[in-house]
Amino acid sequence: MNCTPDILEVDLTGGRWERIPYPVRAFREVLAGRGFNALFLNERLSQDTDPLGPDNLLVLSCGLLTGTAAPASSRVHLGALSPLTGVLGSSNVGGPLGRALHACGLQAVVIRGRSRMPAVPSIHGRDVRIEEAVDLWGLDTRETESRLRAEHPGETPGILSIGPAGENGVAFACAMSDYDHAAGRTGLGAVMGSKRLKAIVVRREGLPLRALSGETAGKAVRRYARRIREAAEFRFFQRHGGAGYVTWCNDMGILATRNYRQNRFESVDAIDGRGLHRHVVSTRGCPGCPVRCKADLHFENDRGRGEAFNRPEFESMVNLGAKCGLGDLETVVRLDNLCSGLGMDSISTGTVVGFAMDLFDRRIIDRDETGGLDLSWGNAEAMETLIRRIARRQGLGAILANGVRRAARELGRGADQYAPHVKGLELPGYHPGHIMGTALGYMISARGGDFSNIYASLEYSWPPERAEAELGYRFSPRIDEIHGKAFLVRSAVLVNIAMDCLGLCKVPALSLLRGFDLEAEAELARGLTGLDIQVETLMRVGERVADLERLFNLKRGVGSPEDRLPPMFMARPYGSGEKVEKRYEAMLEEYYGLMGWDEEGRPQEARSASVEDRMDPEEGAPRTTGSDGRLEHGGLGERDEGNGC
Repeated sequence: MNCTPDILEVDLTGGRWERIPYPVRAFREVLAGRGFNALFLNERLSQDTDPLGPDNLLVLSCGLLTGTAAPASSRVHLGALSPLTGVLGSSNVGGPLGRALHACGLQAVVIRGRSRMPAVPSIHGRDVRIEEAVDLWGLDTRETESRLRAEHPGETPGILSIGPAGENGVAFACAMSDYDHAAGRTGLGAVMGSKRLKAIVVRREGLPLRALSGETAGKAVRRYARRIREAAEFRFFQRHGGAGYVTWCNDMGILATRNYRQNRFESVDAIDGRGLHRHVVSTRGCPGCPVRCKADLHFENDRGRGEAFNRPEFESMVNLGAKCGLGDLETVVRLDNLCSGLGMDSISTGTVVGFAMDLFDRRIIDRDETGGLDLSWGNAEAMETLIRRIARRQGLGAILANGVRRAARELGRGADQYAPHVKGLELPGYHPGHIMGTALGYMISARGGDFSNIYASLEYSWPPERAEAELGYRFSPRIDEIHGKAFLVRSAVLVNIAMDCLGLCKVPALSLLRGFDLEAEAELARGLTGLDIQVETLMRVGERVADLERLFNLKRGVGSPEDRLPPMFMARPYGSGEKVEKRYEAMLEEYYGLMGWDEEGRPQEARSASVEDRMDPEEGAPRTTGSDGRLEHGGLGERDEGNGC
């Protein structure tokens, strides 16, 4: 490394902060980003930590390449004990935040404790101030970001903020950055709210990007960027973003529709995201990314009232559209933007609303329990009202704000038979009954039922011959068959973890380039850091982090019995319940074996040993500290003019 960056630890209870060197051993063992979070939280969180208590830790960790010249290297990984699942909470966000943290010489930020009043830690180079934020409490994320930008003029700062949902402890509240970049999953916005942490502001010190280590690095960066631009679907994704793939998903027969009752939506043309292109007024993207997949929209009609909107991602289109039986494109956009402003994960929000609609349709709940709402499929007005009630924890919204698992338990009457989750995390937009690799990914994901934490796109983007040639195994070409899918998912898990440890966006690498060999990523890492990082290095890191994440959950009593799809997917027209369950069990057993875990899914201790040893800072490393002892507007905290990274 050209220099060793720091960890900033902020104690909101005492109004103190401390900078300590990032441990070199962590670089060697888990690199950074997702790997550091797994390592740190395993060491620092006790088994009886309350997710919404002051002892929970919120970790923001840059990837190894975050903020460097590497294309699409803007990612920051968030981690904490999840209030939604009770196991490892994690999420990943892009935008300017990562580059700002890097420019301040920070590899990670750790937030502990609970402030006496709403607070905003402000980081500018080595200057840290904990500012009072009473006037921001109650604002949505867009208003919050706009106010903070005005208070911190100059180059656009990196801001992470919560809305009313996080303040009110909605279990799937998210944190937002740069208006429409979401750290969406597992309820980390609720963790921020419990700490009275309204936002974090990071302003760059003006330091240059990490220097390239010679001509080889420059070539690696240019080659990676060129490969992205030459990808077959680059222009399509740049034009439509993830929203453009809803019809493809429907044609594949994997579109979650009406709470997974169906795998295709008869009104899919009405919510095809390609129809949004005529409403695009500008496009943008994360710093250093050639894709520029974000877009601002304007609808020229009375319904839109001249408002500006952000284009939704693929999951928002599905979960607020087909999953709820809603077939209106503009309304899906409006509901997605409402979720962003309130600070709620659109995947979980769409799923809990679809779950409530399913119960209403089955007459398990009625208008008395819905507060008078007609939760018929596709009723957009009722959806908007229910979403607002969830954020405010009112009526049925207070029950749904706990997620589908706990809501089903509270409602009773067989509601659990229609609650789509794994480990308490609501399932995303692919229907797991019709795509087996993704189904296994939902089952074994450390943070619960999720796609982007696994990214098993190999099963529909690679022919079996390519997998055999490059990865050494062949899988069934049919997405609804199980042969070879455990091999596929293991590869996806390790590659996905490596990408999160490097801080690289998965859209260019795993969706557009469809590359799972990590050759280009290893070349980037060698050139930009000077470390001897090979493909084998990244795969070993993937194994270690997978073990650490698994051990974290096992310590909290969540293991093999929870690696299951819910009952609603066990009895379907495509087979008897017994046969379907056996197929899932066969994949799971094979996956455990390939991971080197025992039949109960327990990792070998040796591969994840000596956690405490790895976390010790380098002996004799200097520390920078500051404190204010109280919170007042304008903030306090000593400034240290020490050497930056």
